[in-house]
Amino acid sequence: MALSEQGGSQSERAQPGEHEAGDSSPVWWAGVRPGNMPSVKSQEESMPRHPAYAPSVSGMSSTLYSGLAERLSSRSGEVYPLHVGDTWMEPPEGCRMEDFRVEEHPGMHRYAPVQGMPGLLDAVVERVRARTGVPTERSQVLITTGATGALGAIIGGLVSPGEEVLILAPYWPLISGIVTAFHGKPVPVPFLDCESPEALVAAVRERLTERSVALYLNTPNNPSGRVLPRAWVEALAELARREGLWLLSDEVYEDYVYAGEHTYARALAPERTLSSYSFSKGYGMAGNRCGYVVGPAEAVAQLRKVSTHSFYSAPTAAQLAGERVLRGPGEAWVAMASASYRDTGTKAAARLGVPAPEGSTFLFLDVSAHLDERGLPGLLERCVEHNLLVSPGPSFGPFPHHIRLCFTCSPPDVVLRGVDVLARILGR
Repeated sequence: MALSEQGGSQSERAQPGEHEAGDSSPVWWAGVRPGNMPSVKSQEESMPRHPAYAPSVSGMSSTLYSGLAERLSSRSGEVYPLHVGDTWMEPPEGCRMEDFRVEEHPGMHRYAPVQGMPGLLDAVVERVRARTGVPTERSQVLITTGATGALGAIIGGLVSPGEEVLILAPYWPLISGIVTAFHGKPVPVPFLDCESPEALVAAVRERLTERSVALYLNTPNNPSGRVLPRAWVEALAELARREGLWLLSDEVYEDYVYAGEHTYARALAPERTLSSYSFSKGYGMAGNRCGYVVGPAEAVAQLRKVSTHSFYSAPTAAQLAGERVLRGPGEAWVAMASASYRDTGTKAAARLGVPAPEGSTFLFLDVSAHLDERGLPGLLERCVEHNLLVSPGPSFGPFPHHIRLCFTCSPPDVVLRGVDVLARILGR
């Protein structure tokens, strides 16, 4: 029956936007008035029938850093790909994919338990207890597809559509997109100019709204190389407690600290902190896609629902490698890698005339004095002309005059030659 033929007064009918449970009648369309209502058939004919895309996703960039990388494939000479955060080093011997055989690990090509393999869960529990001093059980750990999977599960489990996540900026570039993909709103909080914990808290408070549900921090920081002092992390933990926020602590570079000490946020506010870690950054296993998240058992149970319905479980072979590296040569490998990274980062910073990194594997440079009328894109073009790739600052937040370079993505001699190229472009 057409809507115009339905009985009852206007007050008895659904108002625009209303649709009672169990009522199969269509919702009124904006601009359609009683007495001039089309039939159900004509309404259906006027509705677009083609598939559409989520506006939050269709507006996202498909590239994280720059679309210039493909240009290097046609150039001759040595290439300096300093734009992607990775390591040139292979994982420790005995912890590589070539070291695992079905004969020794029956079922290694089958699904792993959704929470994680028991051996790896136990190794993570032991590690977290020793490093943070926080009592930790298996129920508080979820093995994930890298820290990316960990943070996706966190945002999917804690953030409702339209709610806001405050993100200390500059930030790891995927976190903004993860929040957006789960229909939340990322809110950058620039902190490079903050000179005290009080200033940092004030910067966060300035952006707090009734829709704010979580605060994300990454220390040691990608891309700036900053290590937040303990007093700063304490101030953020106290702010999160007072304002009822979740504290999302991205600690994938925990082992790569060259000045100061790493502060574990979960030790300061365990009831509201979810900490993410990655074998990718820790042990050169980026291709394995394995990491983990630690937090309150009740929250981790919710995260597990998201992970189960997105990636189901982390790769089984990667979990075998993760357990072996934690129980075997991991500590020695990290010590060796950290010394190499520190040396390369210090030399790169000196050549570019900037402070040495305090941690992580990056330098973040303000190049505003070296931009012409083409702006940052022009500088990136000049770099490509010299076989050099660096990452544009806007990938990491509101930084239109910055670039990031990774000093571990290639062997040290290649990285330093690339840094020398950049230094000459910048007139240094």
